[in-house]
Amino acid sequence: MSADTDRHAMKMAKKKAARDKIMASKEGEKGLVIVHTGPGKGKSSSGFGMILRCIAHEMPCAVVQFIKGAWQTGERTLIEANFSELCQFYAMGEGFTWETQDKTRDIAAAQKGWEKAKELIRDPEIKMVLLDEINIALRYDYLDINDVVSFLRDEKPEMTHVVLTGRNAKEELIELADLVTEMTLVKHPFRSGIKGQKGVEF
Repeated sequence: MSADTDRHAMKMAKKKAARDKIMASKEGEKGLVIVHTGPGKGKSSSGFGMILRCIAHEMPCAVVQFIKGAWQTGERTLIEANFSELCQFYAMGEGFTWETQDKTRDIAAAQKGWEKAKELIRDPEIKMVLLDEINIALRYDYLDINDVVSFLRDEKPEMTHVVLTGRNAKEELIELADLVTEMTLVKHPFRSGIKGQKGVEF
């Protein structure tokens, strides 16, 4: 072997030893509160990626959509057609607030979605619940952030994962969460006149 190959092998061996030491100290498990927020694309996509992982592991899970309920999205079609025995899917929203233009209706839809979400989270058989775009409902005060935080803190079963998506996550939710990822917008085709497309946005 060359000197460069030897150096690389030694470097990787040190990295592996350090990583193994770190991993040996990680033994605990718990149900996580996971927040995907930020102005960049991929918040819901990441949440649905986790739902598909649960389905692949035959773990019962559920989705509550707070905003996109009026859309027939690819993920909804896929899950309802093929995995309804493992994943319950509830499209509770009626579209973005500028589409409905009816605050009273938006609040009622959000409240109905939150009641369904609480029912699903309380069910000990369900291992993960995705609350898609709930941060938008919280941003517009269609839901009480204190109610959401106190429920997740006090009533969520110990081993249930809850994923909350949407930009502008409230600070109270970020503080409570175990895992927070902020999607950063670098470049988006919408700014170049490209509309949302199947397989990318929905």
